[in-house]
Amino acid sequence: MRALYIGRFQPYHLGHHAVIKEMASEAEEVIICIGSAQRSHELDNPFTAGERYLMISKSLRAEGIFNFYIVPILDVNRNAVWVSHVESLIPPVDFVYAHNPLIERLFTERGYEVRVPSLFNRKDYSGSEIRRRILADGDWESLVPQAVIDVLQEINGIRRMKDLARSDTE
Repeated sequence: MRALYIGRFQPYHLGHHAVIKEMASEAEEVIICIGSAQRSHELDNPFTAGERYLMISKSLRAEGIFNFYIVPILDVNRNAVWVSHVESLIPPVDFVYAHNPLIERLFTERGYEVRVPSLFNRKDYSGSEIRRRILADGDWESLVPQAVIDVLQEINGIRRMKDLARSDTE
């Protein structure tokens, strides 16, 4: 059985990690799609697809999880054809994990079994909250796997985010 999970992973956090660990225990293979793969160097999308790939793969391997494939997905900005776009880039899947109502609706309309994962402290485990804490010099490290901290240090991701937050009037 093969399962699909789609997210932007800006950055990958413990909420994502819990869902994928659950999926990896249920499915023979997990396909992880990095959505909006073309977006980076923006406050809402600070990391490249390659950097997000590293965050995910290093975090899962550190847990002994190896039954996954990561596929970057570019936006097509047309919901009516988005699922077929995703299908053209991945192997066939048996079910889709989604908590995003739009993703759930689009895959359901295409006939997929969609499973809604449990939320793991969604208030804190959200990319928006983690990015906010990074910019405010708050505690964000407790919300991500150690591998994500390591990748952000390697790419100087905190400095990038702070640079992106500056305006040209400073």
